[in-house]
Amino acid sequence: MSSVIPALRSDGHVTFQERVSAHLSRSVCLSVSLSSEQHRPQSVPHPLRVWKVKVLCHITEQKPKLVNNECVCFHKRQLKLELKMVSPAIALAFLPLLLTLIIRYRYYFVLLYRAVLIRWVRDCLTGLSREERAFQYILTHATPGDAQSILDTFDRWCSTVEFISNIGPKKGKILDRLLQEHCPITVLELGTHCGYSTVRMARSLPIGARIYSIEMDERNAQVAEKIIRLAGFDDDMVELIVRPSDEVISRLREDYGVERLDLVFMDHWKRCYLPDLQLLEGSGLLGEGSIILADNVIFPGAPNFLRHARRSGLYEVRVHRATLEYIRGIRDGMAELTFLGIK
Repeated sequence: MSSVIPALRSDGHVTFQERVSAHLSRSVCLSVSLSSEQHRPQSVPHPLRVWKVKVLCHITEQKPKLVNNECVCFHKRQLKLELKMVSPAIALAFLPLLLTLIIRYRYYFVLLYRAVLIRWVRDCLTGLSREERAFQYILTHATPGDAQSILDTFDRWCSTVEFISNIGPKKGKILDRLLQEHCPITVLELGTHCGYSTVRMARSLPIGARIYSIEMDERNAQVAEKIIRLAGFDDDMVELIVRPSDEVISRLREDYGVERLDLVFMDHWKRCYLPDLQLLEGSGLLGEGSIILADNVIFPGAPNFLRHARRSGLYEVRVHRATLEYIRGIRDGMAELTFLGIK
């Protein structure tokens, strides 16, 4: 804008570096600026600021006059001008676009409200974490020792009270089907969180099976252990490990005596999916037919993980399409990888 504004000399006269010419709806051309080598105004209105300028000046063919530290250039008539930098017409022009965006992404706004705003408010009001509030609800509404009752109560809380990113009931049925088809004996879970998926897997495993569930957040692990024990599963069935996943994977054979993993369920940080998968490949714990099931590969997404699985030639890949848990309208999916063996 400064390239088309007249300059003010130190002697007080106005000179033009170039003539400003534009055609607006009312044939009005207004340029506001003030530049001087020795003097500058205290503040120059920013073009994005909503402001009003009211001037009354006599228009001639001579040089424009300086009115209230503003250089004003008009056509050949006298005007009383009120200018708004953001006019109602421009705002109305963007209204259809705004409405379209709101309608198209309404489910994401709902997710933002439920997962972030409500959580922040209740964290401040209660002094408890979201996971601790979920445990209190389950403790008072579910039947101890009944895994299905605990899962149903968890689903009800996540659907109507606060959002927690569990696998949920719809995608949980995919996990249930895989467990029934493959009957795994040794299961590795990456990302215990509140223990929802741990309880869901433990109730479907055969006698003698064991789950090694890894959670790096100590507060979440404490909540998860309470929920797992409330559902009736002891240390022989579920061993909860509070350490980062990359540290545990490399020590599973030495520290826990694991020789083969029949099922690996990934539901932790999505950026860790690929590094942890590569660690599993190098550990020798995956055997032919081992299943890796990864949640949320579409939203928030794990593109590098999927790309590696498809290009490596080590897996048969299948993506189960679904929606995000407890939020309809947001597309998501689970990746089922069947290990074919090292070639």
